[in-house]
Amino acid sequence: MLRKASAADAALLRIWDKTQHVIDATGADAGSDWNWEAELPRDVTWREFLVGEVAGRAVGFMQIIDAREEETHYWGDVDPGLRAIDIWLGDAADFGKGYGCAMMRLALARCFADSSVTAVLIDPLVSNAKAHRFYERLGFRRTGRQMFGEDDCFVYRMARSEWTAG
Repeated sequence: MLRKASAADAALLRIWDKTQHVIDATGADAGSDWNWEAELPRDVTWREFLVGEVAGRAVGFMQIIDAREEETHYWGDVDPGLRAIDIWLGDAADFGKGYGCAMMRLALARCFADSSVTAVLIDPLVSNAKAHRFYERLGFRRTGRQMFGEDDCFVYRMARSEWTAG
């Protein structure tokens, strides 16, 4: 299940931020700061912060953004109707249990429930081969390579027609 992240999740998210697999997946270093205490209570129309839970236990985090409306314009000047997802599991002991796949399927359903959404984007680091296989198994197609700041990423895309076909 996905639920809206709240300020009460900040301490757990700070712990997850410092795990090596999250650092490796996000390109951040252990000193990076999402400023959870400020960002979690901030209500903006272009972003959702979500926590994946299994039997009431938090197992992962994700954000879904409107790639065009997001305030930093991370994705550049893109067409309307695009969403982008960031996802990570917090505890490496939860790898291989299907939690990430379940979270992504729920997030995709959430995105495509909005009829204006045409596609979903993902930007794993080029160095993150496990993520590439994960997204490809879910049906994402690699569409290119792009630098986001200092992060060298592959861009993956799933169009609405590919979601409904899957």
